[in-house]
Amino acid sequence: MRLTEKQQEIYEELFVRYPVLEKNREAILKAYEVLETCYRTGGKLLVAGNGGSCADAEHIVGELMKGFKKRRPLDETLQCCLAMEDTKHGAELARSLQGSLRAIALDGHPGLSTAFANDVDADMIFAQQVCGYGDKEDVFLGISTSGNSKNVDYAVTVAKAKGLSVIGLTGKDGGLLGKRADVAIIVPETETFKIQELHLPIYHALCLMLEEAFFEE
Repeated sequence: MRLTEKQQEIYEELFVRYPVLEKNREAILKAYEVLETCYRTGGKLLVAGNGGSCADAEHIVGELMKGFKKRRPLDETLQCCLAMEDTKHGAELARSLQGSLRAIALDGHPGLSTAFANDVDADMIFAQQVCGYGDKEDVFLGISTSGNSKNVDYAVTVAKAKGLSVIGLTGKDGGLLGKRADVAIIVPETETFKIQELHLPIYHALCLMLEEAFFEE
C-alpha cells in the first residue's frame, strides 16, 4: 500500500518527534495498512484496554468517529435527505454532522458490562462484545502496557476465532498480546506511564493517516 504525500509526511513526522519509535516503524505502517483495508472493505474498529489504556481506547474512538483535523462534511445525498426529512432542523444537522470511521470502545457499555460481570465472568466482558459486535472485516485493537491483560487476551481469542485482524499496542516484551496479535506495536519502554506516553503519538498518527485517506476536507 502506497502512502500519499501527506500521509508520508504524517508518518515521518512521528519518528522525527519521537525517534525512540524508529524500531516500531514497520509495525506502525503494517497496522495502518490493516486499518485502511478494514475501512475500505466496510469494516469497523473494536478497541479495548484497562485503566489508562481504557482512556486511550475512548480517545481513539473520538478521533475516528468525528473530525480530527478535517471538517469531514457529509455527502450531498445524505445532506439533502436530512433537509427533506426535517424541514426545521434538517439543514442544521446536514451542516453540523461529520463523516465517521466506525469505531467502538468496548469499555463504554456499563449496563452490559456490569450485567455480564455479575452473571458470568468479569474477565470475559471484552470477549463477549467482540463476539457480539465482531465481523470478519473488522479489526480488534487491544491495548495493554504489559501485553498480559487477561480480559484483552480473551478478546483476542474471540477475534481470531471469528476471523478479525488483531492489532496489539503494548510495551515491555510484548507479553501474550505481542505474540498473538497479527501486528504488534511493542514500544521500547518498561514502565507503564512511559509506555502510555508513546502509545498516544502512535495512535494519533494512525488516526491522522486514516482521515487523510478517507476525507477530502
